[in-house]
Amino acid sequence: MFKAFRKMTQPIILCTGNKNKVKEIIDIFGEDFPYKVENQDIDLPEYQGEPEDIARAKCELAAQHVKGPVLVEDVSLCFNALGGMPGPYIKWFLMKIGPAGLYKMLESYEDKTAYAQCIFAYCSGEKGAKVHIFDGRCNGTIVSPRGPTDFGWDPIFQPEGYTETYAEMNKTSKNAISHRSKAIAAVKEFLLTLKQ
Repeated sequence: MFKAFRKMTQPIILCTGNKNKVKEIIDIFGEDFPYKVENQDIDLPEYQGEPEDIARAKCELAAQHVKGPVLVEDVSLCFNALGGMPGPYIKWFLMKIGPAGLYKMLESYEDKTAYAQCIFAYCSGEKGAKVHIFDGRCNGTIVSPRGPTDFGWDPIFQPEGYTETYAEMNKTSKNAISHRSKAIAAVKEFLLTLKQ
């Protein structure tokens, strides 16, 4: 335990260059989070496979690069009518066809339900250290784009029980219920045990 605590005096490196994502993650961790989080835009390969396997492989590579504590995120948007696709490949679908194109993918399907999934993978960076996986999900519906278009697919995802899309919600409301907030809550709980 002492070794893990000593290692955590280094900042946790969040592997992303997306400034919106960095701000949202740090906001969700909250002011009471006792560890320093810094981001680094590390060029990690885009693996294929199941979301958990992708996050684990990216985390192992990032830990080798940073040689310290790393946190890697992999986000999926899964359409139930399409058996979970586009899933972890959402980034590429979004780049090619945008939010409106994603909505149109489900045009001929009655089932417009989906879930947003966020997987965080954490590794202390020590030789042979285990990669810990944290999974957060939010069920919802894919709708015609509504709200600002500055944050990925937020305009087309309306969380279950709400009348607004992620994009229409204020940041505090979104951060209280999102797939990312659920995964971060699990990460935070785990990291706080390292201080005990």
